[in-house]
Amino acid sequence: MISTTTSAQVKSPQLKLDSLLKVNENHVKQDSVKLVILKEVYYQYMRMKNFEKAEEFVDKSIFLARKLNLRRFEAQAYYKLGMFYHGFTNFQKAEENYKNAIEAYTIIDDLDWVAGTYLNLGALYVGVPYYVRALDANQKAIAIYLKNGNEIDLASCYANISDIYMDLGQQDNALNYLQKALKIFIKEDPNDRGVAVVYHSIGQAYFTASNEELKKMGAKPSQRNALAIENYNRSLKVAQANDDQSVIGPLNKDFGNVYESMGERDLALKAYQKANEINSKADHKDDYANSLLALANFYEKDKEYSKAENLLVEALKIGKQNNLLNVQRDAYLNLSSIDEKQGNFNQSLTNYKQYIVVKDQIFNQEKEKEIIRRQLQIDFGVKEKDYQLKQQLTNVELQRQVLLAKQQQQELAFSNQEKTLQRLTFLKKQADLENEKKSQTNLLKQQQLKAQLDKEIKDKQIDLQRTELKFNRNVNLTLGILASILLGSGMFVYYTQRKTAKLNRIVSDQKVELEKLGKVKDRIFSVVSHDMRTPVNSLISFIQLLEDGDINQEELTKYAGHLKTTLGYTSSMMENLLNWASSQMQGFKPIIEKFDVQLCAQEVVNSLHATAAQKNITIVNEIKSGSICLADMNMTSLVLRNLISNAIKFTAKNETIKLSSMSVNNMISIAVIDNGVGLLKNQVENFNNSGYQEIGKSKLGTNKEKGTGIGLVLCQTFTTLMKGSLHVESEENKGSVFTLSLPKAS
Repeated sequence: MISTTTSAQVKSPQLKLDSLLKVNENHVKQDSVKLVILKEVYYQYMRMKNFEKAEEFVDKSIFLARKLNLRRFEAQAYYKLGMFYHGFTNFQKAEENYKNAIEAYTIIDDLDWVAGTYLNLGALYVGVPYYVRALDANQKAIAIYLKNGNEIDLASCYANISDIYMDLGQQDNALNYLQKALKIFIKEDPNDRGVAVVYHSIGQAYFTASNEELKKMGAKPSQRNALAIENYNRSLKVAQANDDQSVIGPLNKDFGNVYESMGERDLALKAYQKANEINSKADHKDDYANSLLALANFYEKDKEYSKAENLLVEALKIGKQNNLLNVQRDAYLNLSSIDEKQGNFNQSLTNYKQYIVVKDQIFNQEKEKEIIRRQLQIDFGVKEKDYQLKQQLTNVELQRQVLLAKQQQQELAFSNQEKTLQRLTFLKKQADLENEKKSQTNLLKQQQLKAQLDKEIKDKQIDLQRTELKFNRNVNLTLGILASILLGSGMFVYYTQRKTAKLNRIVSDQKVELEKLGKVKDRIFSVVSHDMRTPVNSLISFIQLLEDGDINQEELTKYAGHLKTTLGYTSSMMENLLNWASSQMQGFKPIIEKFDVQLCAQEVVNSLHATAAQKNITIVNEIKSGSICLADMNMTSLVLRNLISNAIKFTAKNETIKLSSMSVNNMISIAVIDNGVGLLKNQVENFNNSGYQEIGKSKLGTNKEKGTGIGLVLCQTFTTLMKGSLHVESEENKGSVFTLSLPKAS
């Protein structure tokens, strides 16, 4: 059981960083171990969002990787830095590092990582948007995934391509790709983040589609809002299960759009405001900018122009900082509209011209031709592999012509207004020039008088400077001699102090290490002295009875069974105690390897079958086969054995204990579920504290079983060594769920 008397301190991110930097400083040898240390350092700087230091240690890692010809470390460093900047919408640096990662992975012929980096690069370009580059990156990723049979990442490519069709107004084609992606994601895991993202995109496709596109999608215009909300709710359900704020924020913005189109303005306003609240805290600035635009458009319709203009200015700033062309385009257009409604025609004209410039950058003829060519290439390659991607290229050309015609009509309608505004601007500028001419004449006279005064002052200053120059030469010579003397003295003092400080650090480090070893020794002696006496005394008494010979067979069987139980408890205690003590004295080094968690767990269940059978408890292993993790198999077995033993101990007779698994992001979570006596609230809080390392007092089980008191401490220690996590959810008298999370093998 968990001790409620004391709790360990949690290491802050800065303390962890300081520890890593200390390790890096002490390890002077330039080898593969140094590369691993450097990787952990720049990982920690990225977690702390320190861009400058993250880049510094990435560069050090790349330099050493090239020197040692360990190019995989170089590729990993570029890829991680690209993802880091991608998350903060710094598209230029993210693109640069992704390209470097692709080059490095290509050199070591790791096609899976090449394709994965192209996939991320394609998603990056969709967000800018650079449609041609996005299609090109996804095309390269698709070719590799089809060759390797990697369906889950192929689905991500489909989702990226659907975003391009959505931007082009081809919701029917977008829906086709989304349905293919959804089928693959659900097959892999119904609660995967990809399921939430695809349902969200399907809802957007229905809501933004034209009536003609809706017919192609097999829906009626009257069904638009209902279909959008249905798919948004499906997305929200999965996103909330994963607590994925990056999906929940944009979803609220789109809920607001639907409610506004239905006339539910109160619901729409709440949804927009909630979207802004969530997206403002997120790292994806494009989502925040789009939610600002949506709320600004809402305020504009309610004629609250001041609120709308403030939101648009903020959105435009984000768009310029992160090169978000779509955001800039929409912000300029809305600002132009608000200025026109308020009578600010000059500013309205300026903003509209900026809108045209940004719009031309996105939709120019050369890019559209390149898009069509890329679509043909992708369709041909995918159809060869039985992944038929239906395209209506003639419709694309027709829609482009209609779009150009509408644009020409808008430009024609705008030309008359522009002429009127230009005339007003000309008259205003003419009056301004006349006023400026008068001001310049007066200013010229003032400057002539000032120049004459300045000349007299400067002449006097030159004379003074000549005198000072002679004096300064003598002073500088004297100071130079004194500085040389002081510098020599300072260097001598500096080197003396540095040598003393170094000796002090060595003594301090040795003192801390001895204190740690002393604490481990004290803990071992305290547990051994307390729990070893009873079984040893029982064994001595039993031997004395045997020597006296006055004991019948029934008593002999009874005492032997009791002694077996006592010695079994003592053996378990000693195994856990020695393992824990070795880990505290840095005697345990995890051997990280790939293995199937389901097989590992089954071996543990088989070994505990006899123990469970004594209480008629059934252990059900529902862990998915093929759940491959990256950890130490022996340590994992020990952790699971302690967790399942605890569950058996505190579960009543004739009950069931379940084992289940779930894949979340890059981790595999294994849950041990029982309906036993459960834990107190403060016990749960102490255990879930990541610094929990205290040996507790064990309680008796439901069948009076004893415990070692250190099993859960050992579980926490080994889980931390394997870069995993262990936490518990429990309620008194209702059972417990212990969840072990380990890194997932790529």
